[in-house]
Amino acid sequence: MIKNGFSKLSKEQKTDWVLKKFFNSRSKDRELLSKYLIDENLQKIHDDFSENTISNFVSPFSIAPNFKIDKKTYTIPMVTEESSVVAAACNAAKFWSERGGFETEIVDFIKSGQVHFKYDGPKKKLFSFFKSKKKKILDSCSTLTKNMTMRGGGILDIKLMDKTSKIKNYYQLHAEFNTVDSMGANFINSCLEQLALKLKSEFTKSNLFINNYKIEIIMSILSNYTPKCLVRAKVKCKINDLKSKGIKDSKRFAEKFVEAVNIADADVNRAVTHNKGIMNGIDAVVIATGNDFRAVEASAHSYAARDGNYSSLTKAKIEKNHFKYWIEIPISIGTIGGITNLHPLVKWSLRLLNNPGAEKLMRIIAVSGLAQNFAAIKSLITTGIQQGHMKMHLTNILNTLDANENEKKTVIEYFKKNKVNYNKVEKIIKKLRKK
Repeated sequence: MIKNGFSKLSKEQKTDWVLKKFFNSRSKDRELLSKYLIDENLQKIHDDFSENTISNFVSPFSIAPNFKIDKKTYTIPMVTEESSVVAAACNAAKFWSERGGFETEIVDFIKSGQVHFKYDGPKKKLFSFFKSKKKKILDSCSTLTKNMTMRGGGILDIKLMDKTSKIKNYYQLHAEFNTVDSMGANFINSCLEQLALKLKSEFTKSNLFINNYKIEIIMSILSNYTPKCLVRAKVKCKINDLKSKGIKDSKRFAEKFVEAVNIADADVNRAVTHNKGIMNGIDAVVIATGNDFRAVEASAHSYAARDGNYSSLTKAKIEKNHFKYWIEIPISIGTIGGITNLHPLVKWSLRLLNNPGAEKLMRIIAVSGLAQNFAAIKSLITTGIQQGHMKMHLTNILNTLDANENEKKTVIEYFKKNKVNYNKVEKIIKKLRKK
């Protein structure tokens, strides 16, 4: 049965409908939803972020200290439900802070969007028309771009793209933007819609098209693929400097590390998991700073497949007795606009990072991904991923089994020297309860 007008109901009415329709223990479920509601004024802000809200879904908010980036030390905010992500980031940060830290650079800082349209006439005429009207089309956005231009951004260029080899009569007006410290989605989309209107009106007025050729705007929309909004982060050290707890033979460690990255570069099965681990670190910081992790994910994975094969986002090599390891990744984010000005913890996160601009935040986010990947590969080629992961996961297992504090203390002590697995934890808990 369809529920009409649901969005117009109050929060209480929405909650009543859901509980009546899908749950039997209504008082218990209402209590659960109510438990995660917050201060009335703050709740109003949260409700305005989304549609049809009935409660809040809370995720852990963590911090990872000791990140030395471009000779400055940062404590990075991370929002993730997986404890091993934060632990891994902290371990990698401390490891590299003692070896010079991370270095970063902005390779490029350009975002793009397209007006997608169909045209059924001669290509030569269309390109001639565009050349003569390009400035006029571009100038039509001057009112929209005024403030962005004053901040150092705006529309950088527009190009006519022939896409007819892919779809019959299909062309694009490809626009490139600098949105400075804002993510810029609304700015880009507003400009694209204006460019489309001006393109259509100038086409209609032009005397080049006297044979009833038509132009049809299909859509105008930004692209979340941002290969020109690119950041690079790297670490390097002498191979002997890699020695630490768990790394006795630093030369062989470096060789295995490079081999592991090369495998991710060559094999899609490994590459997907390898890059997912990178995004564990990146997403956690993107979310904490109020940015769109879905857009960052989509662009990163597309970039990993830009040559036609999906491969590793990180690279590693041994050169003249030095270990070098780096990431190059597109990250389109902002530090003003959206929820960055509204969500209290997002604002706090940015203050924690000393209120970075978009370029600085790109650098920090890239480092979080590189650190995460380093920690994962280090575990994989030494002790194995499960030893550290399962010890971090032990608390979740104990909570699933409703262990009390004494039981937790006993079990944690036992697994300091033993490998963790669910069945073994369950057996120990059962024995303790029998006693």
